[in-house]
Amino acid sequence: MIDLLDAIRATIHEAWLIPALYDLGLMAWEEEAFDWLGFALLGLVQIGVCIVLCGTLEKWRPVERWDDHAPVRTDILYTLLIRLGILPLAVFVLFRPLQVWLHGTIVDFGAVPPTLESLFPALRQAPLVALAVYIVVLDFGEYWRHRLQHAIPWWWELHAVHHAQKQMTFWTDDRNHLLDDVIAAVWLGLLALVIGVPPAQFPVIVLVTRIVESLSHANARVHFGSLGERLLVSPRFHRAHHGEQATDVQGVNYGVLLPVWDWMFGTADWNRRHFPATGVPGADPAIVTGGFLAQQVAGLRAAFGRRRQVPKSSQVPKP
Repeated sequence: MIDLLDAIRATIHEAWLIPALYDLGLMAWEEEAFDWLGFALLGLVQIGVCIVLCGTLEKWRPVERWDDHAPVRTDILYTLLIRLGILPLAVFVLFRPLQVWLHGTIVDFGAVPPTLESLFPALRQAPLVALAVYIVVLDFGEYWRHRLQHAIPWWWELHAVHHAQKQMTFWTDDRNHLLDDVIAAVWLGLLALVIGVPPAQFPVIVLVTRIVESLSHANARVHFGSLGERLLVSPRFHRAHHGEQATDVQGVNYGVLLPVWDWMFGTADWNRRHFPATGVPGADPAIVTGGFLAQQVAGLRAAFGRRRQVPKSSQVPKP
């Protein structure tokens, strides 16, 4: 698939991108434009897969039906901006020279750079196993980032833009404050570089992660059974996290891909019949029903202006 996307990118680059940049006098940006084109094509694949997979599930077994779809259309705008943009991949590429320099410096001192493959050389002979290990390690980091989003007051106010959606669908995955997205991209990109994720594998990891995250936000009355719920985050599992009750918003099911972290740290809700309404009680109407710009402004105002109290968690269900 990556080879096919590379071939398409090369064709578009030669036939349209280079002539357009030349006509506009922007040839100095050719390399950056070429990178962005690859990111955008990968984003199109993500969106296409999610429409087919998640859209089918939402039509088959919807949790809720609505007459007014305007809030969902705003989420579609978020998805187009983020998945056709370059945030996580751009951060990875931006910090790649720093990683190369750091590793070179370590080698000059006669040491081995502490990546996962240097710690476990067998991973070099099993790229699929290595890919799975990278996904697990990065997901562990994402679990703790998610918990911090709920624990730090100003960060919660940014993250509340995501949680305020009362009409949650698979498009809601990308409904985030842009500053929150930047922080998340830096977090993921730096962690990927620290553990030594190869540049060729990072886009695949982003692709897998994005598709599963979209699925988990789907407006679908779907769970994966008593065993499956413990292996992969389902729409039911993640919807409990988005529940409008304060205990759900603050206390359960932080896992992004793997529920095992909630299981290990006592934040899991395994009730497979639980499909609560979503939203943040008392949220600023601007972040609930406002447009893209209104939500961005309201999120900044709440985070760094008049700061609201973060809802307190009650007792977290034990695994």
